[in-house]
Amino acid sequence: MTASEKTYASFKTLKIPAQVTCLAAGGTGQLLVGSDDGSVRIYNLSSFKVVKAIRGLASVSSVFWQSQSASQRGCLWLASGRSVIAFTMNTDKLVLTVSDALLKLDVGSDDNDAVNELTMSKNGDQAAFCLDSGVVGVINLCNNEVSRMRNGHDSICGSVRFVPNRPGELVTGGYDSALLHFDVLRGNLLSRDDLRAMAPSSGLALSPPFVLSLDVSSTGVLAAGTADGRIYVGTSGERSGGARQNRRRKWEGLRPDGRILVEVARGPVTALAFTSPRDLLTCSLLGSVTSHEICEPAGNSGLTARSVWNRNTEDIFKVNAMAVCGNLLVLGGFQKDGTGVIEIWEEEGINATDTSTTTNQE
Repeated sequence: MTASEKTYASFKTLKIPAQVTCLAAGGTGQLLVGSDDGSVRIYNLSSFKVVKAIRGLASVSSVFWQSQSASQRGCLWLASGRSVIAFTMNTDKLVLTVSDALLKLDVGSDDNDAVNELTMSKNGDQAAFCLDSGVVGVINLCNNEVSRMRNGHDSICGSVRFVPNRPGELVTGGYDSALLHFDVLRGNLLSRDDLRAMAPSSGLALSPPFVLSLDVSSTGVLAAGTADGRIYVGTSGERSGGARQNRRRKWEGLRPDGRILVEVARGPVTALAFTSPRDLLTCSLLGSVTSHEICEPAGNSGLTARSVWNRNTEDIFKVNAMAVCGNLLVLGGFQKDGTGVIEIWEEEGINATDTSTTTNQE
């Protein structure tokens, strides 16, 4: 069975007071959940209980876990308002506030310049962020120095990722319908692509192709979800086992000869994630989850994103975030009354217990 053919069954539903804004895998067996009310909950994925929480912040837009290493302590990093904040979990306190933070960096120009996404490089040495102003920046996690790219988006930048195996390169997506590729060390723009120049797949698009979600596979395939229900797939930066692509001076994922823009949903694609080098999960705002297989080699005119299976969320009215945690698929958003909800789906074929449980969390 390929990664795209793996299906999921609803396993657990957790309810919280405020809408879920972001999700990420935490330390071993943990889930990080950020909320619109300025809180972060850390769940144990065995018991589905909250083991620690952070409260009293502005709305939390992004979160990631930095594993402990010889040079770095284990930290939870989050984006809240204009700030990037780090917390160590090596404390007996169960509820933390900003006064307990290990580090707080104000990277936005003012209180209206919020951080939209925060992501860590694979080697754990850098974190990248993007702002409402369109600015893209990097934090050196060894000395906490902040640098900014010389160019940015013309509107809100909502998505940012490091290019795997190239920690010196970033790719971003914005509400200007552009994808930008940066040299981190020099701060230069290396390449770009404009989704507005790519014709709609059918009919007249009701929304502009704002980029709402972004991911890069382990081999360098790019996928971006748009506000008009399409996904952009770029394969020209894909590594092919150590030959020519690995000797290229820079990633070439935005080249026009290996890309497609295809409709996959009726409504915004708010989240997506690669589950293998060419297998992709997408989720629409209204909770339609689809598995896709990206077919044909880079540069082939027959490149397609084949839909393998689809199913809908059961308790979420609108989906804000999605995360893959081992054999679990986690979706977060809110219900019609505005309260937060988390659906946890388990890969089918894995023995599960209590498969239809709903738990309220305060």
